[in-house]
Amino acid sequence: MFRASRFTRAALVLAEHNGKALAAGTLSAITAASRFGDPVTVLVAGSGPSLKDVAAEVAAVNSVGRVLISDDSALEKGLAESYSLMAKNVIRSGDFSHVVSPSSNFGKNYIGRLCAELDVAPITDVVDIIDDETFIRPMYAGNALATVKSSDSPKVISIRTTAFDKAPPSDGATASIDEAKVSDVSSGMSEFLSESASVSERPELTSARIVVSGGRGMKSGDNFGMLETLADKLGGGAVGASRAAVDAGFVPNEYQVGQTGKVVAPDLYVAVGISGAIQHLSGMKDSKTIVSINKDPEAPIFQVSDYGLVADLFHAVPELTKKL
Repeated sequence: MFRASRFTRAALVLAEHNGKALAAGTLSAITAASRFGDPVTVLVAGSGPSLKDVAAEVAAVNSVGRVLISDDSALEKGLAESYSLMAKNVIRSGDFSHVVSPSSNFGKNYIGRLCAELDVAPITDVVDIIDDETFIRPMYAGNALATVKSSDSPKVISIRTTAFDKAPPSDGATASIDEAKVSDVSSGMSEFLSESASVSERPELTSARIVVSGGRGMKSGDNFGMLETLADKLGGGAVGASRAAVDAGFVPNEYQVGQTGKVVAPDLYVAVGISGAIQHLSGMKDSKTIVSINKDPEAPIFQVSDYGLVADLFHAVPELTKKL
């Protein structure tokens, strides 16, 4: 476990946002960075009139002592190449000992590039911090935990957001906001062409308190409608899926929960028609309460479930929804 000592280090958090609001994973990254001693510096990079609003939101978070804002048109759509060049400039100018980012799809995209620019090895998917150079991360789809020690400077780590609490708002004090002056971050090797984003009224999978997921047993994408109804009855939860369901074309890729999808840790996770392949379990086994419905009593999902129901999901789910 983490040793309750205060490190004399300078940590930088690379904030993620959608141009209008801060991503919840950044709050977990701030908590992780504060392990190295606070206050923490947070870099908010992007472009647009709302970027200052995002910076102000970060400045009001506990443990944040300084916010650096980088407004550059090359960063408007978060191109990983431009972002890594910008972050490298800020890191070198600020003499930071630790750089922390959420282990999200975007984080995974630029962390490797950034570490190549800094000539250091990335330490990814960290779930615990022992001291300022020793970290714990999962391996073999979460079946083992590796203790990793690094002598690199700076140490660049990405954290599994479900392993760290979200940093709360400050007690009224706000951090200073300064402009990060960096050189040209546009190399001309890539450019933004278009963006296609799915819009949903449901909460994001990684931040939802309740997640209802379906697997191959759902048989078709049309049957996911019953999971949406169940999620609504449970209080407006998110709907996810196993890789088998995504590969079968039942639902889009953004629904996928697991090692190669999204890692979730909601208060309640309901697995419907999911057998429980190791890749799926690694993405949801940290959920506080797991409920499984499967007609196979030997399904591996029952081994990590708090409550299990051996039944035909096409009878059990409508009945459960009716009773709620």
